[in-house]
Amino acid sequence: MTTALTRRRLLTTVLATGVAVPLGARWAAPAQAASGPARLTLPAPTGPHRIGTVPLHLVDRSRPDPIAGPGHHRELMVSVWYPAGRDARRHPVAPWLPAAPMAALLAANEFDADVVAAPLTAGHEGAPALTAAGRRPVVVFSDGAGGHRSETTIVVQELVSHGYVAVTVDHPYGSFGESPDGTPTVPDGDVSVTPWDHARDIQFVLDRIEDLAAGRNPDAQCRPLPAGLGAALDPRRIGMHGWSKGGTATALVMNADPRVRAGLSLDGPMLSQPPVADLDRPFMLMTAVFTPGAEESGVAEFWPLLQGWRRQLHVDGTTHWAYCDTQWLIPQLASIIGMSDDELAGWIGTLDPFRAVRIQQAYPLAFFEQHLRHRRQRLLNGPSTAFPEIQFVR
Repeated sequence: MTTALTRRRLLTTVLATGVAVPLGARWAAPAQAASGPARLTLPAPTGPHRIGTVPLHLVDRSRPDPIAGPGHHRELMVSVWYPAGRDARRHPVAPWLPAAPMAALLAANEFDADVVAAPLTAGHEGAPALTAAGRRPVVVFSDGAGGHRSETTIVVQELVSHGYVAVTVDHPYGSFGESPDGTPTVPDGDVSVTPWDHARDIQFVLDRIEDLAAGRNPDAQCRPLPAGLGAALDPRRIGMHGWSKGGTATALVMNADPRVRAGLSLDGPMLSQPPVADLDRPFMLMTAVFTPGAEESGVAEFWPLLQGWRRQLHVDGTTHWAYCDTQWLIPQLASIIGMSDDELAGWIGTLDPFRAVRIQQAYPLAFFEQHLRHRRQRLLNGPSTAFPEIQFVR
């Protein structure tokens, strides 16, 4: 989900172009609760591994935070997701968002703050890591403007269920979440959070991934880490994906840091100042709104900068949320509040949520399998009859 202003702007565009939700579109129903609001649900990942997760509070002491005041430094809340052992089910599952940030996110998008509860993820908090297979490739996620580190949980859980470690990042002043003391945080419209801010945050997180892999605990409070976590990370095989502004940040990180070996942009505008530069490592664009020639899109200018393996995939009739959890969650909310077909179209366009989930699960996994594990993926060679929605633009 994103800010109400952006949502209204997109809804206006959709209504003007006549986009409608397809007849027969399907989605899962929210889970009915014995008391309190219905709880939204997430689709199950398809891989064989159970999933563990742990939050970390990181402080970048090289970057003073002038907004917080003298003596303060930039603080990040991140989550590490990893394949977990058999006893993972003894540990509670983590919510998609804690209750207070979820209420703030709903209110920011002009819904009643208590209309639904956040879905539960497949991630078991603090479960021991599965270390039998050795170190695993790591994929870092950067969120979009006014987003949060949980907004591509469908993609993250799919990667982890197939043997990856994922690290998701909330960017200060630009994300819904919680501060280290549990206080909810919301995007601050008075603070400019640029793709370069995201990129610098991610470079700091890459250093902390190296700390974890070396057996050090980077958590600011030195809270205990899940057993075996450090031994599960391979800092020599790091990829990155980002949605919206996070997609642009992915390219910027790769410009500045060779540790990221492959990058995936989920409908990123690819605009920044200073701009992105040439890249010689694999990069894939999955576009919806930010196509070449679209308003406020730098995709056309970015494409010639890609000197290594490259792809641009596209789905017609989609909105900006085609590649994140919103495509799955909003139809459930719509069924509860009686949202009109036109307003629902403003959120999800014509892409069936079930098909969106299959795309989100299949293509990012194929990309990182090919470029971090060097397993050739036929899905990336050209159009597939299994995914007729996906167009190979170039």
